[in-house]
Amino acid sequence: MNFKPLGDRLLIQRVEEANTTASGIIIPDNAKEKPLKGKVIAVGSEVEDIKVDDTVVFGKYSGNEIILDGTEYLIMESADIFGILV
Repeated sequence: MNFKPLGDRLLIQRVEEANTTASGIIIPDNAKEKPLKGKVIAVGSEVEDIKVDDTVVFGKYSGNEIILDGTEYLIMESADIFGILV
């Protein structure tokens, strides 16, 4: 895949959450919410504080979903990122 976000945009792949709760209850796919964190795959030239391979937290309705090479990604502006998990 060759994709370079423009400006202050990022290409992010969602990080999937566990399918079970701490007590062992299995959560069906239709009851799960989409994860609010993801791994940065590519960054635009104007992004300063976020690097490729960082895990970031973002808002519930942030970004636009796209599919590249059969994989779902999000494109969002760096202002939509709440923080970096360390």
